[in-house]
Amino acid sequence: MNKNYPLVNADWLNENMGDENLIILDASMDKVAGKEPLVYDNFFCIKGAQKCDIEQAFHDASSTQPHTMPTAEQFTVEVQKLGIDAESIVVIYDNQGIYSAPRAWWMFKCMGHQKVYVLDGGLPEWLDRGFDIAQQYSPIPNGKLVGACQVNTVCDSSSVLSAIASGDQVIVDARANARFIGTAPEPHAGLRSGHIPSSVNIPFLDLLLGYRLQSPEVIREIFSQRGAVGKQLICSCGSGITACVVILAANVVGIKDLCLYDGSWSEWGGNSALPIEKL
Repeated sequence: MNKNYPLVNADWLNENMGDENLIILDASMDKVAGKEPLVYDNFFCIKGAQKCDIEQAFHDASSTQPHTMPTAEQFTVEVQKLGIDAESIVVIYDNQGIYSAPRAWWMFKCMGHQKVYVLDGGLPEWLDRGFDIAQQYSPIPNGKLVGACQVNTVCDSSSVLSAIASGDQVIVDARANARFIGTAPEPHAGLRSGHIPSSVNIPFLDLLLGYRLQSPEVIREIFSQRGAVGKQLICSCGSGITACVVILAANVVGIKDLCLYDGSWSEWGGNSALPIEKL
């Protein structure tokens, strides 16, 4: 296991199930957007896993935007319920392969916990490998991890406006190209069509091969073609979920200066005072 690499595979996780510091989290979401969802006839989870609810528990309840990052205080309360300590090795997966797990992974990073990884291929890969599953989550005693917001890991619209003006950062949009260029309607009512001025489009699906991430070589080429190298990346999508797939992929190829625009298009597209472009 490379401690500085954000992914682990199913074989590694299966071989390390007995590690007392290992915490497995299921970050699957009830609603999947931007791709054809995998639908299961019955509920399954990896044996020993717990639910990491990024839609409700790990969401800033005071925000008017969907899927916003929790405050450090909210994160601390919820993460301790999952039995997580400073020494915990956290492995996160979702039931789509690679979809919402990167969002939970980035949340832990933003809150200062570095021993966190995404299971490449998620639940589909685990099932294909025939490893142990369960039909309910496994509660464990409370932990003691305390979250602390890390600077420059999450930003708001004012920071994005500054990035447009300065050109010092690259703004990356993870939505499908038709939404980016404004030819496809937004799935949520009241949002304008188009994209943030000066942003580049890296659809999150382009970074996936089946249930898993593309190879580092392919990912590196995609980022290079879009000019998304050499500067801090500010990553956006519809509501801040699949932007984290871009952040994960960037991390895989050694891009470390990464930031999530938390409001994403849910905020930008809904605010007529913010500029947009269409192609």
